[in-house]
Amino acid sequence: MKRLRYIITAAAVSFLLTGCGLYKKYESKATVPSDAFGTTKDIVLAEGETSLAQMSWREFFTDPLLQQLIEQGLANNTDLNSARIAVEKSEASLKMANMAYLPSLTFSPQGTLAKFDDNPWSKTYNLPLQLSMDIDVFGSITNKKRAAKAVLLQSQIREESVHANLISTIAQQYFMLQVLDRQLEILMMTDSLWKASLETQKTLWENGKSYSTAVNQMESSYLNVKTQIVDTHRNIRSTENALCRLLAITPQHIDRSKWGTSALHHPDAKGNSGQRMFDTQYLRIGVPASLLELRPDIRIANHAMEEAFYNTQAARAAFYPTITLNGAIGWTNSAGGVVTDPGKLLLNFIGQLSQPILARGKLRANLKISQLSEQDLQKRYVQTVINAGNQVNEAMADCQAAREKYGYYHRQVEVLHEAYKGTHELMDNGKANYLEVLTAQESLLSAQLSEAMNMYNGSKAVIALYIALGGATK
Repeated sequence: MKRLRYIITAAAVSFLLTGCGLYKKYESKATVPSDAFGTTKDIVLAEGETSLAQMSWREFFTDPLLQQLIEQGLANNTDLNSARIAVEKSEASLKMANMAYLPSLTFSPQGTLAKFDDNPWSKTYNLPLQLSMDIDVFGSITNKKRAAKAVLLQSQIREESVHANLISTIAQQYFMLQVLDRQLEILMMTDSLWKASLETQKTLWENGKSYSTAVNQMESSYLNVKTQIVDTHRNIRSTENALCRLLAITPQHIDRSKWGTSALHHPDAKGNSGQRMFDTQYLRIGVPASLLELRPDIRIANHAMEEAFYNTQAARAAFYPTITLNGAIGWTNSAGGVVTDPGKLLLNFIGQLSQPILARGKLRANLKISQLSEQDLQKRYVQTVINAGNQVNEAMADCQAAREKYGYYHRQVEVLHEAYKGTHELMDNGKANYLEVLTAQESLLSAQLSEAMNMYNGSKAVIALYIALGGATK
């Protein structure tokens, strides 16, 4: 017992002199530049301004059918379930790290049969309970436990990231279905109108007022609309199938509302104007510092630095002695090599101190690798913040572009619609040739389809902005 007390006392003195820093806790030095979102005229910040990312996804996506799909995806999606399982694995690892403070207890019975020359068989046995316990004087166990906790936090935040990306993807696919429905509606209306134009051209040709070339050109244009209708039906099926994969269900029809009946929610944007849905003046992005609290990738990068910090501390602790207490209690009939029957009580305690002296460079290499990992993760953290600000800037630029193009497309459709009507009337009266009508109707169709796609691009940009700011994690 005196030897054991000596070992513990010596270790304690050594700890007080050299090991205090090994228990130091990680302190985040995370900062974000004030201009992380960029300095363009479209980015307007107000001190203390709240971010739309603070809205829950149910507040942001107000379409009831879309909400049902998102809930179904959150319940069934394979990637999200894998992320949940990863969290449970990390929780188990942390529990194991916490249990490292406790002693291990093992029951290890042993029996021996021995015979020497003509002597009778000698039967010996040991029935001990063996106890072993590591004394965490220099913080090796503590730092490993803290590193395991940082890994758990990364797993939990990674689950939030998968959660947000899943919601974003489901919403984008849903809006794509809506815009494809809108484009199909335009094509079906165009099919009806162009069929009438073709019939008119055929009548003019039969009456000698047109050429067969005009009829052929008209029919070719009409058949092109037919092929676009087939393509759009196929794109709808493909998008539905992609959405079904996200929901982990078999291919089936996806119920959805009509485009424009339920826009993205912006409390400050009154009315249902398409332009307002992605108008930058109604999109509250908040201040850049909010990214540190909301963006999953930034929070993961910070906890990765924390994990690396504790791994470095553990690598430093490996240079110091380890203290292990071992003991056994039980029954044996071989006390000191003399077989007795009945057996006697076995009781022993051993204190052991192990100080590394030469480890073939392993300890120094581990410490160097840990320190280099810390440096690498610090640089990666800065890049993660820069990437986040860039994504916000890109999303805002996309919103701005969609808003500007909205007015142009809307006016273009109006003008081309009037041009088509006027040209068709002139053709009916023999005052315009088929090329003018053909050009007018093709230009109108192209503008209508482009207007619908621009609306989708605008909604996708708003969703991207919502996610880029750290939304939909809960």
